[in-house]
Amino acid sequence: FMLKGIFIIFFFQLIGEVVQQYFVLLIPGPVVGLILLLMTLICTQGLTSPAIGTLTKSIFQSADGILRYLSLLFIPIGVGVIMHLQYLENNILSVMAIILIGTVTSLGLTAVLFERLTKNNDD
Repeated sequence: FMLKGIFIIFFFQLIGEVVQQYFVLLIPGPVVGLILLLMTLICTQGLTSPAIGTLTKSIFQSADGILRYLSLLFIPIGVGVIMHLQYLENNILSVMAIILIGTVTSLGLTAVLFERLTKNNDD
């Protein structure tokens, strides 16, 4: 049952890679694929077809299974950072500025989004 969901997730990742390569986007292909998958799930949310319900359930189960092992996916990133430690040392100010700007922007956007979502629920 989970195999269908994993296939669909990888299929959307493939579609994202093709779209990214074809349109030469600056956004990575897997991110484009996840956005397309999200849009598809939102568009099919109101449909009552049993096939769509089964596929949606399969995607959610597969994603839940993958999220259990999310911490393992950070190991290659850590290894990559260690392999390029000399490059990071040479560009420490740029890296720290990017981390600071990214963190502040993420926190700010999250706060604005949370405020707007909770404000709509209070009405």
